Amino acid sequence: MGFLKQLDVDNFKSWRGKQVIGPFKRFNCIIGTNGSGKSNVMDALSFVMGERAATLRVKHTRDLIHGAHIGRPVSTTASVTMRYCDDNGEELNFCRSISGDSSEYRINGRQITLAKYTEELEKIGIVTKARNCLVFQGAVESIAMKNPKERTKMFERISQSLELSDDYDRKKEALQKAKEDTQFHFNKKRTATAEKKQVSSEKVEAQKYQELVDDLNQGRLQLNLFQLYHNQQGLSALSKTLRKRQEAVAGQKTGLDGWEQSVKAQKKEHGRFTRELQQIEKEIRWVEQTLSLRRSQYIKAKVNTAHHLKKVDDTRGALEKGQRMGAKKEEELAEFHQELQELERAWRDYERHAQEELTDRGADIQLEEEQLERYKELKELARKQGALLSQQAEKMHWEVKADHQKIEFDQRRKKEVEVGTGVCVNSLEESRQQEEVLSAELQRGRVRGEEVNQELGEVLGELQNARLDSQESKRQQQRNEVLENLRRLYPDTLFGRLVDLCSPIHKKYQLAVTKVFGRYMNAIVVSSEKVARDCIRFVKEERAEPETFLPIDYLDVSPLNERLRGVRGAKMMVDVVQCSPTAPQLKKVIQFVCGNALVCETLKEARAIAFDGPERLKTVALDGTMFSKSGVISGGSSHLRSKARRWDEKDMTKLKELKEQLTAELRGLVKLKRKEPELKQIQSQAQGVQTRLKYSRTELDTLHKKSIPNCHASRNVLPTMSLGTRLVVMLLLFCVQMEDVVFSDFCAEIGVANIREYEQEHLKQQQDVDRKRLEFESQRTCLKAQLEYEQGQLEQQRKKMKKLEETIAKEQSRVEEQKQAKHTSSHPFSPFLNFPHVISFHPPFLELVKLQREVISAETALEQLRIWKHNLLLGCKIQGLPITLLSGSLDEISEVQVGQTRDHRRLVDLAGEEVDPQVERLKETVSSLEGVLQRSTAPNLKALEKMREVKDKFQGVVDAFDASTKAARRSNQEFEQVKAKRFRLFSQCFEHVSVVIDQIYKQLCRNTSAQAILSAENPDEPYLDGINYNCIAPGKRFMAMDNLSGGEKAIAALVLALHTPFFVLDEVDAALDNTNIGKVTSFIREQSRESLQIIVISLKEEFYSRADALLGVYPEFNECMFSRMLTLDLSPYPKKERKKERKKEQSKIYCIGLI
Repeated sequence: MGFLKQLDVDNFKSWRGKQVIGPFKRFNCIIGTNGSGKSNVMDALSFVMGERAATLRVKHTRDLIHGAHIGRPVSTTASVTMRYCDDNGEELNFCRSISGDSSEYRINGRQITLAKYTEELEKIGIVTKARNCLVFQGAVESIAMKNPKERTKMFERISQSLELSDDYDRKKEALQKAKEDTQFHFNKKRTATAEKKQVSSEKVEAQKYQELVDDLNQGRLQLNLFQLYHNQQGLSALSKTLRKRQEAVAGQKTGLDGWEQSVKAQKKEHGRFTRELQQIEKEIRWVEQTLSLRRSQYIKAKVNTAHHLKKVDDTRGALEKGQRMGAKKEEELAEFHQELQELERAWRDYERHAQEELTDRGADIQLEEEQLERYKELKELARKQGALLSQQAEKMHWEVKADHQKIEFDQRRKKEVEVGTGVCVNSLEESRQQEEVLSAELQRGRVRGEEVNQELGEVLGELQNARLDSQESKRQQQRNEVLENLRRLYPDTLFGRLVDLCSPIHKKYQLAVTKVFGRYMNAIVVSSEKVARDCIRFVKEERAEPETFLPIDYLDVSPLNERLRGVRGAKMMVDVVQCSPTAPQLKKVIQFVCGNALVCETLKEARAIAFDGPERLKTVALDGTMFSKSGVISGGSSHLRSKARRWDEKDMTKLKELKEQLTAELRGLVKLKRKEPELKQIQSQAQGVQTRLKYSRTELDTLHKKSIPNCHASRNVLPTMSLGTRLVVMLLLFCVQMEDVVFSDFCAEIGVANIREYEQEHLKQQQDVDRKRLEFESQRTCLKAQLEYEQGQLEQQRKKMKKLEETIAKEQSRVEEQKQAKHTSSHPFSPFLNFPHVISFHPPFLELVKLQREVISAETALEQLRIWKHNLLLGCKIQGLPITLLSGSLDEISEVQVGQTRDHRRLVDLAGEEVDPQVERLKETVSSLEGVLQRSTAPNLKALEKMREVKDKFQGVVDAFDASTKAARRSNQEFEQVKAKRFRLFSQCFEHVSVVIDQIYKQLCRNTSAQAILSAENPDEPYLDGINYNCIAPGKRFMAMDNLSGGEKAIAALVLALHTPFFVLDEVDAALDNTNIGKVTSFIREQSRESLQIIVISLKEEFYSRADALLGVYPEFNECMFSRMLTLDLSPYPKKERKKERKKEQSKIYCIGLI
């Protein structure tokens, strides 16, 4: 395999002037400080391989010249030359130079185009678009993390099948279009064939229809000829009869002149009478019209009269009622007047009696005005002098009252505190009981919570160990929902799925039972056929997945062959399946599904029992291989194993149900913990009650202590109370004595013992009189108000009665008017006299009239025959019948057909009775032919003309279809050629990489358990879909590429990339540890000895210590930084010393790791 010899750069990026990078050995390592220009070596290789400037970390091509990035380029040109040695040792020089923004490409000094340049690179295994020789810094993981589509594009670039993609798409589109054209022309051909067949059938129908039309025309021609013949005979006979009768009429007309004059006079008289009769009829019509108008007025007057009469009666009734109420009101008003008079009389009597009593009692102590003034002055003086004593008496009275209230309050408070204390004790007892109950409940909840958590942990562990997918697919969820809905609709007649209702007696029979059950495994068991049909209808209405139903009463179960139970090495399938104890009727279903199938331990025994006996039997081995009676052998598959997992899923379903129960119970226990705040609240309430009880007892003790001196003082309560009372009485007596002293002279003057005697007698009498006067005034005011109200009501009643009387008079006048109008409207008109004139007419001679009528009748019959003849000829003209006339032609006949009268039809009927039986037969023949034509569908009479056009069109469609078929065949051949070429190029590359990549990954990982797998999503055309790349690291299970570590991704990317003659890696060891770096270095060194050249840019000792050559890049600074290179050939140095040093370093690293 060829290798890269060296690179010659001239003013390229950081490389100033002409410099040589190399020579390169099989395993080369480029080292240098950061920013010294190591990655520019990668850019130089990319540049010489034809990469665009955008991928070289610059914006414009001219920026690749040294110094251009600071605005001071050292030259106008730059170039890079790659010296490559092929397998024969021949050197190829690939050179790319730039001048401004343009590039030139040369191979061995000969300038060529970019396409030719790229083609020559591809010949040595360098694909520019794929960048298969270069792995840039940070791009290692991106190679492994490409999506399948991007990975396919990479393989297409490497295999050069991408160049055929446009041609492939174009040929495929042309093939698709050609197929569409072929299908289009085929559809047109099919349509044309159907049209041709239809036109052919229409042609046959048109021919038959034309024959019927010809027969009909012939029959009509014969019928019309016969009718014309008889018509002509009738015309001749009627002409002769008419001539005879006209001659007889002419003989009778000679004596008719006299009678004609008499007839004229009678006609004039008849005309005058007719005009008078018309005038009388006109007057009669006018009278009838007037009468009809008066009739509506009469009805209206009658209705109005009835309405007004009813209104009068109602008004009279209201008037009588009002009169009765008025009389009643007048009686009540008289009673009120009488009561008012009696009240005033009683008041006058009371005043007189009171005056007499007052005169009798106080005649000696009647005070004058001066005495009254003096009384008032003395009263004021006595009040002022006794004010202090009155205040002391009042104060003493209030103190006694306050002492009583305080004693009552203390006693009442003591009772309340005692009651409150009892309530607090009861409440405290209840709180303690609630606290004990809640504490016990919470303690039980804690214990049960620990138990539930432990059980739930065990269930979750079992579920996790089962490694079953806990998530159901959306389709399975929908089917389960449909089953639950059916169970709710038919709870007693739907048992469930067969797989849930039975199970194998041992786990080893699961595959065998699953194989025998087949499509019935997920079937739903129901009790009857009706339920099954209803369930199927429900499933269709819900548009759910199709389901299989097993109605127990509808199954046709064959009897079991009992002798099969004695077969050695086998068991009957019905014996290894156990039914649910809740549904014993399922034995019939199990027998229907399993039949006489036998289950055997091994495949050999199953085959021997199935085919080696006297008769073939249906057997199944434990691995799921079934031998049918027909000789068909169906083996177990991964699908069968996944289906058999349903039996384990049943146990898992029970575990899931237990998990749900425990989870629900745990949620309930969590809710129980919420009662802890309630417990704390009860405890705080109990503490509060205790505090209140404490304060209540303290207050009760205080009241008790107060009550002891009160008890001692209570013994002196009555003496104390009497003392206070006596003090109050003494103070009041002092006030009275003082008042007597003040009024002593005045009392002597008026002649009374003391002033209190005068005040009691005089003031009491005056108060009684005032009270009586107030009662009298109020009663009189009430009576007057009621009297005024009743008078107002009586006045309103009188006005209302007056209005009613006026309404009655008005309505009576209207009734009289309506009666008069009714009488006028119903008055009959005078009848008209009968017309007295009688027209007398003497009839003419009857014989003349009879002759004239006969002549008119003959002329009418003759005219009708002529019209009939005309209509017959016109019908022949219209129908196009070929009739030959002796004179004239059918074109001269008018096309206006004269309407037939009743006499004409009668004449035709009479003529029809006289025709021969042959004419009747012709009519029947014509009518039958007409019936046949009417019953038959009118054909396309243009089918004969259209047949030629259809043939030409069909031939054109056939030619177009043949041409499109040939074009489609040609396009298919071209497409298949491109497809085969593209598939061959892609497959060669893909198959080669698929074979080699696993070996390289094993070598890189130094472990045979490592696996690298490439798989195409579309094996038929892998370049259309993605390519999956997966690696299984040593000692690990299968994981997606996204889940691998950074080092594992880097190694996987290297495995996928190492398929070119030389390879340049830019710091690919960033994500690798020392162990993996050692593995990669060892692999690269081994491959470099065989067929691969590696150039690595790295700073890791594991790389550069084992390289064949070291290329050191260092920077120098002048106006700007430029790169220099030193090359060191390590091949003269022994590898053993480097190996010992590397082992020492590895041991140090290992010891550090242990520490």
